[in-house]
Amino acid sequence: MFDILVYLYETYFRPDACPEPAALARKLSAVGFEDDEISEAIVWLTDLTEMAGADTSATEVALSTGTRFYVQQEYDALGSDAVGFIQFLESAKVLSPVQREIVIERALVLDESPVSLGKLKIIVLMLLWSQGKEPDALMFDDLFGSDDEQAPRLLH
Repeated sequence: MFDILVYLYETYFRPDACPEPAALARKLSAVGFEDDEISEAIVWLTDLTEMAGADTSATEVALSTGTRFYVQQEYDALGSDAVGFIQFLESAKVLSPVQREIVIERALVLDESPVSLGKLKIIVLMLLWSQGKEPDALMFDDLFGSDDEQAPRLLH
């Protein structure tokens, strides 16, 4: 499923350039993706789009400065790397509290525990993409960069 999401991100610059689900399924099948992966990705993306486009006029949530505490089930499902990265993105003002909750919900529906940092980054990219937002260049590198533990980044 995540290969399809990355393909969509790289192929369609804006979400409104993406075809309707039936046409998209045909295009993805023609490219070589399997039908069950296509169905899973389209359902996941449709749910994300509905959540991301929902009325977020609850300004008290959007302007929240509180701390998000994770219940044990969330922490177990997400893992410490994912929770730390979500907190980093929120403190860097890449994610609002509402966006954070969407990222958490979309990560929790995966059949993976803990969620890999690479998949979490794709979820964040897809959320921003679905809302027509683009991360700045440095944040894009952090989101789309390598998760290779063997190759640490050099700070120079």
